[in-house]
Amino acid sequence: MPRTDWLVGDDRRTAAAERIYAAATEMIATGGLDAFDVDALASRVHCSRATIYRHAGGKNEIREAVLVRVAARIIDTVREASDHLTGSERIVTAILVALKEIRSDPLGRLMMSSVKAQEISWFTESPVVARFAREINGLAEDDSQAGQWIVRVVLALMYWPVNDAETERQMVQRFVSPAFPSAVTSGRP
Repeated sequence: MPRTDWLVGDDRRTAAAERIYAAATEMIATGGLDAFDVDALASRVHCSRATIYRHAGGKNEIREAVLVRVAARIIDTVREASDHLTGSERIVTAILVALKEIRSDPLGRLMMSSVKAQEISWFTESPVVARFAREINGLAEDDSQAGQWIVRVVLALMYWPVNDAETERQMVQRFVSPAFPSAVTSGRP
């Protein structure tokens, strides 16, 4: 069990990882994913490359951790907007709020715009992303296909947006809602 460090007020390993992820988030937000470099990150947090790998992993692990942090912020907002809703109303609201949050978050936009066509399968096949989609939409745990389909709807609208918010809302309502007329919700709303 990690001991609390008197100097940092927390476990040193956790504090180091948090510092690394915070710096990586800033670097990715300003320079993009392609410009992100572990050596530059090590220089920015005043440690060695080995320390970065020991506490946060390599470039791909750091990128995924940054994505998960961005997603967690967006999911919290989506959950707030949709927790009191059920069925297709919840799913439509969750999709529309997720789109709005991704589009308005600089890192959300950056992550979406920097994903190359061959990497899109990471989103569509990731069990973590599907779990996020199921959770915020209140779908049953065993409905992974519905979670994957919702991810694809969000990705499609991110890459081929409807330029009018009301038209986009109507399209999601008209074409997504019928797929979830009485969505089976999991134990938590």
